Amino acid sequence: MIVKDRKIPRKILIFKALLRRLPSNHPSRKKIEEELLKSYAGYRGEQSIDYHLTFLPADKYHLLHDLRLQNRQKHYFQMDTLILSPHFFLILEVKNISGSLYFDQVFHQLIRTVDGKEKGFPDPILQVKKQEKQLKYWLADNHYPSVPIVSLVVISNSSTIIRCSPNEKEMKEKVIHSNALPFKLEALEALHKTVKLSNKELKKISHRLYKNHQPIQPSILQQFQIAEKDILTGVHCPSCDRLPMKREEGKWKCDHCENSSNDAHLSSLDDYALLFSTEVTNQQIRRFLHMKSVKQSRSLLTSMNLHKTGMTKGRTYHLEPPQSF
Repeated sequence: MIVKDRKIPRKILIFKALLRRLPSNHPSRKKIEEELLKSYAGYRGEQSIDYHLTFLPADKYHLLHDLRLQNRQKHYFQMDTLILSPHFFLILEVKNISGSLYFDQVFHQLIRTVDGKEKGFPDPILQVKKQEKQLKYWLADNHYPSVPIVSLVVISNSSTIIRCSPNEKEMKEKVIHSNALPFKLEALEALHKTVKLSNKELKKISHRLYKNHQPIQPSILQQFQIAEKDILTGVHCPSCDRLPMKREEGKWKCDHCENSSNDAHLSSLDDYALLFSTEVTNQQIRRFLHMKSVKQSRSLLTSMNLHKTGMTKGRTYHLEPPQSF
């Protein structure tokens, strides 16, 4: 049973919104495009294992994807996928890396070789071990019974070659290709036969984990040192993608292609929510959408039936964030 779906990460949505609103010659644009491609690759890798997870009995396992929890030191730890069973909990760390991978457990690094060139990555085995420990602490701090916690590093690219030194027994047990996942679960079931949790307890824990999920709020503008003045404002034309459209007679009109739209502002409000805040005043939205008057922007905001707080002069409108994360 899927308790928490896998959705497109917020970071990807922010990168896309940012690229829509950065000048083509902005010095940070190339780096952001590279980061977007890397984020998409990671997301596609995580998506690719979902097919193999469909072979699991829905009534036997509880699945939570992209789960982010706060630990006892008030820091956060995130798991790509957490699989709960009455016998054990399994953490999956998914890596979508091509080429030839060598797991060096002496210096705890992952070395990728492509076309004769080597590149080092952090050790994912060390990463999942830390996740095991953090999840163990979280369960104890929330007064849940002790359950065996195991973890796997799942290589989602079927053409990736996996290597290690001959005596690396732990690495051979912890690293698999994604198509081996159902069979690995069968082996874990055979190893962990003792029932640790009733179905009722399992349901309670999975619900508590879901309720304690803390979505990440990445500060992309700060990360890339992008000033608010660098962000292009206005409403994109849904036909030619030019900025800005004009608000006339209750519609958005494009001077470039002469297209008109009733709701072109919606995607711009999504951009504002992603890049700045889900809370906005009449003045802020009027400036961002290039609207002429207070009355005009108030009419638009009122028509959207947004939740609002405060009195008329200092009223704040609460935008609905994009629902893809």
